[in-house]
Amino acid sequence: MSVAQERLSAPVAKAWYAPEQLTERISGLALHVAIIGITVAWLVPTVGLFVSSFRSLGDIQASGWWSALSPPFRFTLDNYSSVIQTNGLGTALLNSFMITIPATIIPTTIAAFAAYAFSWMRFPFRNWIFLALVGLLVVPLQVTFIPLLSMFRALGDMTGGFIGNGTFPAVWLAHTGYGLPFSIYLLSNFFRALPSDLFESAEIDGAGTLTVFFRIILPLSVPALASLVIFQFLWVWNDLLVALIYLGGTEQVAPLTVKITSLVNSLGQGYQLLTAAAFLSMIVPLIVFFSLQRFFVRGILAGSVKG
Repeated sequence: MSVAQERLSAPVAKAWYAPEQLTERISGLALHVAIIGITVAWLVPTVGLFVSSFRSLGDIQASGWWSALSPPFRFTLDNYSSVIQTNGLGTALLNSFMITIPATIIPTTIAAFAAYAFSWMRFPFRNWIFLALVGLLVVPLQVTFIPLLSMFRALGDMTGGFIGNGTFPAVWLAHTGYGLPFSIYLLSNFFRALPSDLFESAEIDGAGTLTVFFRIILPLSVPALASLVIFQFLWVWNDLLVALIYLGGTEQVAPLTVKITSLVNSLGQGYQLLTAAAFLSMIVPLIVFFSLQRFFVRGILAGSVKG
């Protein structure tokens, strides 16, 4: 083909590919618009709750929350001070930390050891035990309430009430049992994706099982562990059913979720306090998630592909 023919054919080729490029750009633009729309739809209730928590009852009844964003600004901290001091939400907030932190650390620690055993150790019936463990994910929580309540009652008699119903250790053990199947499954997928050359080299160098676990497995598993911590922390912090069953409505041990449900029944027309109480229960999970979100995607995708 001559130079003149190549020059004549060039615009034709460009025009031929232009519609495809335009389609790709339109598809990308539509995807971005959809993502932004979904994000805004999710953020609007949270922003409205946050703004309403700083408004008085009269202002909430008189106008929508968006009107507070224009002058004159009439924000107040009375809702938060009233909820924390008068309605006992400060104690409930402390109780939520007392429940959530151990109920996150205990299953994460046990799951890390168990996942390492299922991934890289050889023992009889390993695959069958792991299959049975994963099968526990489909067991409803409700079928375990009566057996566990009976067990905790017996443990309470044996330990003088230390691990009985209505105590923190009881709800720690309950959340540990409920969280272990998913925790082990998530970490096992990540551990199995690690290159076997690392373990062979460590074995040649004379490293023991615990040395491999603490020196190789844990440093490489930070994304998966962070994702597991996020999942477990959010689930325990936002839990109402398990806390209500094993702790009841006792003021001394009731977490935020149980306390907020009692506020809904008792406040009546003082629902402006519920906005402050609800946002207090949301702020801690938000802080935890945004602190660890850089590990979140890498952790939940761990083990999905190899290579």
